[in-house]
Amino acid sequence: MDDHKVLTDVYGALLAEGKYDRFREQYLTLHPYDQSQIYMQLNREERTIVSYYLSPEEMAEIMGNLLDETELLEDALSDMDPNYAASVIADMYTDDAVDLLENLEKEQTISYLMLMDKDRAEPIRHLLHYEDSTAGSIMTTEYIGVSENQTVRDAMQMLRKEALDAELIYYIYVVDHQNKLTGVISLRDLLVAADDTWIFELMNEQVHYAKVSDDQETVARMMRDYDFLALPVVDFQLHMVGIITVDDIMDVMDEIASDDYSKLAGVSEMEKLDTNPLSSARKRLPWLIILLFLGLITANLISHFESALSQKAILAVFIPLIAGMAGNTGTQSLAVIVRGIATGEIAEENKWLLLLREAGTGLITGVTCGILVTILVFAWQDDLFLAILVGNSILVSLMVATLAGSLVPLVMNKLKIDPAVASGPFITTINDLISIVIYFGMATIFMSRLG
Repeated sequence: MDDHKVLTDVYGALLAEGKYDRFREQYLTLHPYDQSQIYMQLNREERTIVSYYLSPEEMAEIMGNLLDETELLEDALSDMDPNYAASVIADMYTDDAVDLLENLEKEQTISYLMLMDKDRAEPIRHLLHYEDSTAGSIMTTEYIGVSENQTVRDAMQMLRKEALDAELIYYIYVVDHQNKLTGVISLRDLLVAADDTWIFELMNEQVHYAKVSDDQETVARMMRDYDFLALPVVDFQLHMVGIITVDDIMDVMDEIASDDYSKLAGVSEMEKLDTNPLSSARKRLPWLIILLFLGLITANLISHFESALSQKAILAVFIPLIAGMAGNTGTQSLAVIVRGIATGEIAEENKWLLLLREAGTGLITGVTCGILVTILVFAWQDDLFLAILVGNSILVSLMVATLAGSLVPLVMNKLKIDPAVASGPFITTINDLISIVIYFGMATIFMSRLG
């Protein structure tokens, strides 16, 4: 049984028995993630009771771990006193508060911001203006910044003062008198330096940063490549405006992976398990209808070769084999290319080499499978020309399908269309069409040779 389910039953019983002080004492000894999982599994009435016995700061930590549970958070906030709810949001890290408010109705967001302290509402309001999926939209303003003209002693005093409110203290960012980013110092360097050392003597001037308008995927790749725990964010004039932490990047990478996976499956958005059936069907139907029409085209193609089938009925037996092999190899090639584009491994200058490599892969797999199928079909049907027909069809189909699986996402990416929409079902159906044309085209040519 799920440990969180067991704990939920235990804490739910404490609430039902009215043992609120004991509930609070034991509940707050848990890790914030465990607190959030238990809170999520409580019923709505129990969650309302919990909000009466936790401070806004304590509740903020729980809600910060539940940002993906949009409906639950909306219900929880609506059941709270508005002033308490506003305090909870104000006590969240700025980037988490922005993520939460972006999923609420505009009127609700404005209402909560109006109830907050002006100094706290301002940075949240500022981040809400950035476009989705940009560095500005996922950064937080809780960072440690020091002046390059301070001493280590002054910097340490500032660090002690601001550390509790900062999201990450392992990197201390250095700015000049105009608040422009000029360097970075690690906490370790600061701790071992002499008190009278100037910050500009210690700082590393080769600092990597993101601009507020940079795409979040670009930021994710940079942090992955350099193993950063955080990355500073600057505006177009290089003024320091915030940082992006590794936990936010992990969320971004999870979001990207989920989005690409859902598109490869032919679904417009990754669906929650509890999604309404009508909503789920609405997301899937567009792709299914497109694939339905493509399937009808495939059926129509087969009908054009009815005479060949009537003369040699055994030809129909190998249609699923050839179409399936073409679909599979096309999907494999598609997955490799889409992943390469998403991770930035495919650069502009190596695309032709990549296509050449995939063509070579298609040739090798096609020849191997073609020879194997030829031998097996001949042993099964004792018909050499039928075996050669099926083998050659496999060879050509696999080569073409591999190229199609590579070329389609590259073309889409060039046209600024998300290559992940060249989904597996789409490529599979297209390759069905291609493989059937190849198979029956060859069958028509060699019909006189078939036994």
